[in-house]
Amino acid sequence: MQESEFQVTTTERLDKLVADNVATISRSQAKNAIEAGQITVDGQAAKPKDKPKVGATIHVALPDPEPLDLEPENIPLDIVYEDDDVLVVNKPQGMVVHPAPGHPNHTLVNALLYHSPLSSINGTLRPGIVHRIDKDTSGLLMVAKNDHAHQSLSAQLQAKTNLREYVAIVHGNFKEENGTINAPLGRSPKDRKKQAVVADGRPAITHFRVLERYGNYTLVACRLETGRTHQIRVHMAYINHPVAGDPLYGPKKTLKGAGQFLHARELGFKQPTTGEQLTFRAPVPENFAKAVRHLRQQAGLPVDKAI
Repeated sequence: MQESEFQVTTTERLDKLVADNVATISRSQAKNAIEAGQITVDGQAAKPKDKPKVGATIHVALPDPEPLDLEPENIPLDIVYEDDDVLVVNKPQGMVVHPAPGHPNHTLVNALLYHSPLSSINGTLRPGIVHRIDKDTSGLLMVAKNDHAHQSLSAQLQAKTNLREYVAIVHGNFKEENGTINAPLGRSPKDRKKQAVVADGRPAITHFRVLERYGNYTLVACRLETGRTHQIRVHMAYINHPVAGDPLYGPKKTLKGAGQFLHARELGFKQPTTGEQLTFRAPVPENFAKAVRHLRQQAGLPVDKAI
């Protein structure tokens, strides 16, 4: 059973209050839970449309979610590197990293389970996954094949000794050539599906440098010092240079594509057993390269230069 409580601070519908205050529940899920008697107001049953008084106590008691039954799937993988401890995979844009309610299969984890044993540290839903990238972000991901490797790679992430560099097409023209965004991130108080820069958020640091300028767009490299959810996307939007094609944080008028133009192109870490420094680089996918060629042509720059 998952239980939590919060105090009402504003007069709103109960289903909305629950969705705004319990991160794991959507408004429709809150409505269903209220109707099932799993959510009470000052110990009493209520209706989704009820508006509890300020100061009332909302108690939420949800049954534990049923674990997903993960099935290995024979899905092709672009494996950049593999040894007894780790895999480095170039994830295509559009592929979800791990299963979740509503998306139980056809994920990177399903494909990895078909290919290799994975560490058990993250349990049955995210075996082997040390860090993740968004569905519509392409690029390099390190995967642990055993618990020893998982512990080592996680420790490197925590100590900030690994390398994670992304390349992105963003809106606007930077005044500077490089810089650092140091702004804490947490759940947006206005939209629970988004992250935002918030005063009480978790520390988040992104270093960026300009690679090419196209007038209305800029090609930038972003190096992560921390790895918060949607970090680059939120930080770029925060400084008024949202990632092109970003459906959550960017403008509607943007470059055409299948999602945000964001690619994890470089990854570096120490091999968990030998300590050898390993560094990998993956070229941007064709839709990204095509957009860059088009922008270069418009800006009068050499079109076929490597990205």
